Amino acid sequence: MEIEKNYVAEIVNAVPRLPELAFTEPVNWTIQAGEQWAVIGPNGAGKSLLIDLLQRKFALKAGEVSFAANGRVSDFVRCITFKDIYSLADCQNTYYQQRWHATENDEVPQAAELLGIEDLGMRNEELIDLFGVRELLPKKVIYLSSGELRKFLIVRTLLKHPRLLILDNPFIGLDASSRELLVEMLQRMTQVHGVQVILLLSNPQDIPAMVNRVLPVVNRTLLPAMSREAFLADNALVHRLFPTEGLAEAQPVEVPALPVDPEKQPATHTVTLRMEKVKVRYGSRTILQDIDWEIKNGEKWALFGPNGSGKSTLLSLVYADNPQSYANTLYLFDKKRGTGESIWDIKKRIGYVSPEMHLYYRQNVSTMKIVGSGFFDSIGLYQQCSEEQEQLALAWMRLFGIDHLHDRMFQTLSNGEQRLVLLARAFVKDPDLIILDEPLHGLDVSHKKQAAAIIERFCERPGKTLIYVTHYPHELPTCVDKQFELVKH
Repeated sequence: MEIEKNYVAEIVNAVPRLPELAFTEPVNWTIQAGEQWAVIGPNGAGKSLLIDLLQRKFALKAGEVSFAANGRVSDFVRCITFKDIYSLADCQNTYYQQRWHATENDEVPQAAELLGIEDLGMRNEELIDLFGVRELLPKKVIYLSSGELRKFLIVRTLLKHPRLLILDNPFIGLDASSRELLVEMLQRMTQVHGVQVILLLSNPQDIPAMVNRVLPVVNRTLLPAMSREAFLADNALVHRLFPTEGLAEAQPVEVPALPVDPEKQPATHTVTLRMEKVKVRYGSRTILQDIDWEIKNGEKWALFGPNGSGKSTLLSLVYADNPQSYANTLYLFDKKRGTGESIWDIKKRIGYVSPEMHLYYRQNVSTMKIVGSGFFDSIGLYQQCSEEQEQLALAWMRLFGIDHLHDRMFQTLSNGEQRLVLLARAFVKDPDLIILDEPLHGLDVSHKKQAAAIIERFCERPGKTLIYVTHYPHELPTCVDKQFELVKH
């Protein structure tokens, strides 16, 4: 006779077999029925490691992980991270390389095919309408924006009806309305369908009201669990996790002197970017329509627009990834596209970071090589960095607080640590145009303030042009004084 368990999931005195996966103490965590959790801590604290432990991904030297129901862990627990995007339709080898090449995408499925919508049932139809993804169903997966892909992934996972749903930094890439919809949907799923939620967060302000239990994590140590109200009221604890939280806006974050390339001279062109009646269509779908935009040398712009409005497509034209730039009137650095310049001539003057860039790096290479590849605008490091370049790369890593990770494999880093690595990669060549697409997403509060201060300092250099994309206007650098907004067609 099976004994009824009085918990949903439980980790008891767990110690991973591999020392590099271990916490400072044996892990103990009990999840009771009706509890909605936020696991919160700074980048690299051990949040993802804890969830891997809960999903029995590691062999244990001691202790156990158990669930209220028997069967496969994957039937009981589902976890969504941003990196799960490349698992859609097994597009690992084609998705980002071919995203902007429409003629090569005939075999890529529509979103509806990946949901199996031929027999959804009333419960699932309600879920699709609640989160507003019905309009995505006829689209090919590769044409969904990063925000749309996150919404799609969440709904796709919820259709499996797990008992425990784990979301790693769930608000990354979502506009304000989508964030509100996500919280509403999760509340509905917990109240009506009995799903319990675990959110991995790096910002106290992201803890939604539906959460009733908080587990703080710091330096691979689990601190005592508490209620949401108790956590938010404990200023000393919040400050322990995030030392700059509560720092007055008027009190600037100290930034050491930025690394300098002695051979780099300030840009002297007049127009960094000019678009004239730019149009981009894929099949019957219009992504961009009659876009006119001019950015002069040294200007600082914010680019706004809801999920699916074409921001990623527009930036792909600027960064020379999208072949439709040749079918449009587009100037970069005073030169018209298609008049003899190579893609690499353009890229060497642009530093770029975006949510999707995490997904390019499928090979497990060292952090130092990832940063060094920024000198050559390559995904892998196919050219050897000079000694001077290595020193510059290390200096930028030190500035972002990740120099201690230089030998770590990129795939072993947390999402926030990966974002810091890609930020360092974008700045190493001292670019004339810096394009930052949601650069602070996935960073904890302290790293956000540090990265924002570095961006501000960099933009003080003469001849630096900035395009900054965000769904959080309060994160905009103070130097940004112009804005351009796209609408969704």
